[in-house]
Amino acid sequence: MVYERFAIIYDALMKHAPYDKWVTFTTNIIEQFNVPVKTIIDLGCGTGELTIRLGKLGYEMIGIDQSNDMLTVAAEKAYNQQIDINWIQQDIRELTGFKDVDLFISYCDVINYITNLDDVKKVFEQVYNCLKPGGLFIFDFHSINYAEHHLCDRTFADVTDELTYIWECERGDKEGEMFHYMTFFQKENDRYVRFDEVHHQQTYPLIRYNNLLESCQFQKINFYADFLLKDHFSEQKSERIFGVAQK
Repeated sequence: MVYERFAIIYDALMKHAPYDKWVTFTTNIIEQFNVPVKTIIDLGCGTGELTIRLGKLGYEMIGIDQSNDMLTVAAEKAYNQQIDINWIQQDIRELTGFKDVDLFISYCDVINYITNLDDVKKVFEQVYNCLKPGGLFIFDFHSINYAEHHLCDRTFADVTDELTYIWECERGDKEGEMFHYMTFFQKENDRYVRFDEVHHQQTYPLIRYNNLLESCQFQKINFYADFLLKDHFSEQKSERIFGVAQK
């Protein structure tokens, strides 16, 4: 399966991802909101890199992803590091079996993979219904400006002995819509095997996400940018925006 290959090389592709910044941002938000947090659910956890790091801090972690291949990689890593995490395969638009959760997180632009606003609202509604009173939801998304001017119509590439990729990002018909066309060459013994991936993302202006959170009855809503806990920032000059909502 093609996606099985992608799960295997995902960590190599994300080797420069700012996981430590996501961890620090999460713990800082918990401290700022002064909410007791024991259990954290990581929506779209992928191969579990962030889930495991938070688990090492003592949080009871649940990792949810739609890809069983990603979860298989995550479970193996957690086992090797002796971290006890519950891995569950679910569509984050249809969460089941959760009640009175302390904190939901969804990072690395997972929400941008929900390409329909009605579906984004479904995710927000599901999270709200599963949170305890006073519970928190933290997610991130690309700013429109960053998507339009730093991702769309650009080509990225990397070459190593084990893996080479070419990544082309093309803009869609709607503002904030992106299609990522990725070609990989993975080394297997003495030859390279090619496989391809197409990813569809959609981001929206901050006000759209704010209105959806309000419509789902979240009480306290804040936005931050680029891992900084500042209430005031320029949406136009930001790369990654964080939404924090409290039930």
